[in-house]
Amino acid sequence: MSWVTREFVRGGVVLSLRDWGGDGPGVLLLHGLAGHCGEWDGLARRLGGDGYRVLALDQRGHGASERAPEDVSRAAHVDDVLGVVEEYASGEGRLEPSARSFVLVGQSYGGLAALLAAARRHPLVAGAVLVEAGPEKSSPEDVDGVVGWLRGWPVPFGGREEAVAYFGGGALGEGWAAGLEERDGGWWPRFDASVLAASLAENATRAWWEEWDGIDVPLLSVLGQHGIIGAEQWDGMARRQPGLRGVCLPGAGHDVHLERPEEVYGAVSAFLREVTGGPGGPSRTPAA
Repeated sequence: MSWVTREFVRGGVVLSLRDWGGDGPGVLLLHGLAGHCGEWDGLARRLGGDGYRVLALDQRGHGASERAPEDVSRAAHVDDVLGVVEEYASGEGRLEPSARSFVLVGQSYGGLAALLAAARRHPLVAGAVLVEAGPEKSSPEDVDGVVGWLRGWPVPFGGREEAVAYFGGGALGEGWAAGLEERDGGWWPRFDASVLAASLAENATRAWWEEWDGIDVPLLSVLGQHGIIGAEQWDGMARRQPGLRGVCLPGAGHDVHLERPEEVYGAVSAFLREVTGGPGGPSRTPAA
C-alpha cells in the first residue's frame, strides 16, 4: 500500500500530508515535536490495509509543510487539524450529514493538538488517541531542555548512518533519521529550531485541564513506562475523564510508537473498532 503527497492551505500556510487512501472511517495521524509524518508510515500502512481512510500531516513548522509560519500557537495547530478533517470529510470540504468522521491520533506535541482539537467538540471528530501526551503544562526548565537538545544536534550529519547512531540506533534512530533531508553535502533537519522553540513557549505558561474536562468523545492514552506522563498526571486524567482507556507498554519510552509499533497498532486498531465500528461500520456522522 502506498501514499500520495497532498497540499492543504489554511490561512496562507501551506501544509503537506500523506494520503494513504481508503474508504472507511477517517484517521488523522499527528507527529511529535521535530518529527515528521513519515514516523507513522508503519501504522498508516496497517490501518489503511484494514480499510480506514488514513491521513498523516506534517504539522506547521515541520517536514514538507511551511517551515516558518508566523503563527505557531496551539490554536493555530488545532485549526490546522480541524481544517484537514473538514477538507477530507467528504472530499470536497462540505459539512454534510454523510460526512466522514475522523479519529485523531497524535504523539506528544501532536497528541496535545489532538487533545485540544477534541476539546473543540467538532462534529467530525469521533475520538482521540493520545500517545505520550496529556493536559499538564511543561516546566520552563523542561522546555529549555528540549530546545537545547534540538539546537545541539551536530548538523549537518555526514551520512544517514551517522544520524541513526546519534539518535540511538535501531527503530528509534531510523525513525528520527528518516525526518532529515540531504542537501549541501550533508543531512539536515527539516525544521528551524527557533520556530519550534517559539511553538513550545505556550506549553510552559499554562495547563490544559479545562479543555481536557470538556472533551466528550472517546479517548485512549498510550504510554511508555519510561515516558513523560507521570502517575500524578495520569491519575488526574483518569479521574476527570472516567471513560478514558489506557495502555502502558513496559520498558518503552517517549517514542513508544517507534519503539513498539506492533503493540501501538494493536491498541489503536482495537480502539478504532470500538469507536467507529471499523470499516463497514457506522463511520458517518449522523444528521443533526
